Parts: sequence; structure tokens; C-alpha cells
Amino acid sequence: MVEIERKFLVLSNDFIAEAFSKKRIVQAYLNSNPERTVRVRIKEDKAFLTIKGKGNESGTTRLEWETEIPVLDAEQLLLICEDGIIDKIRYEIKIGKHTFEVDVFAGENQGLIMAEIELKSEDEVFEKPFWLGQEVTNDERFYNAYLSKKPFKNW
Repeated sequence: MVEIERKFLVLSNDFIAEAFSKKRIVQAYLNSNPERTVRVRIKEDKAFLTIKGKGNESGTTRLEWETEIPVLDAEQLLLICEDGIIDKIRYEIKIGKHTFEVDVFAGENQGLIMAEIELKSEDEVFEKPFWLGQEVTNDERFYNAYLSKKPFKNW
């Protein structure tokens, strides 16, 4: 139930040629409080309810609990979520022993491209592809819950 994740900006669209998966994600928040976010997500033909706790000082590690729910239930829950829908295309790219998830945001966050990598420990070494840019792991502006309230286009 612990997620260890690092986030990076992406410098170019070169990752697309390397992707083995591409899926549209629509999500919103029942609660966007940083102490405990509650997210509803529809990812193609599957849906999930996720609860995340507050991150540690580095922003890398936090509690995460997720369960799959029926898509129809998720669609109903989206109707009662806080304002601010996140709409993005997620590409998965295998680099060495790891998989990067690269999100190309649409709608209010169009223009933002961000990569995430999940790790087994905070100090785990991983191969960095040439298209990976500045790390933004501990910058709350790049959390999806923040982007739902203060979209990238308004920065």
C-alpha cells in the first residue's frame, strides 16, 4: 500500500515511438485535500477508486490504496466530484528494468507532458531516457489534484 514514485517533465514527443501502450484517462476528485485525496478514474474500459495519503518530505513516498470499480459506478461518482476534470493520454514506455508512464494532458492542462516512474525504494537507480527533463517530484503544482484546481493553462 505504499507508492514510491518520481515525476519529471518531458522535453519532447520522442517517447511516443517507444510506447507499448496508449490509453485515455479521465479522472476527478471526491476529495483533493493533500492529507488524503480520493480519486475516481476511468482508464479506457476499467475504473478505479484510489485513496492517497500525504507524501513524505521528498514527495516520493506515500500511502496508496486502490480498488477496481464498475465503470458505470465511476461515471456516477464523477458527477459528484469536485470541479476540475483531468483528461490525459497515458503512454507506457519500457526503459531498462522500469516502465515510465508518460501523461500528455488535454483540456485545461493541454501543453503539459509529464513522466512518472514507480520504484521499489527511494534511492533505486534507474535509466533516464534522453527525453526526460527536470524532476518535479516534490512540486505540488504537478500533482493531478492540484492541476484539477489550478490548471496548467492558467500558470
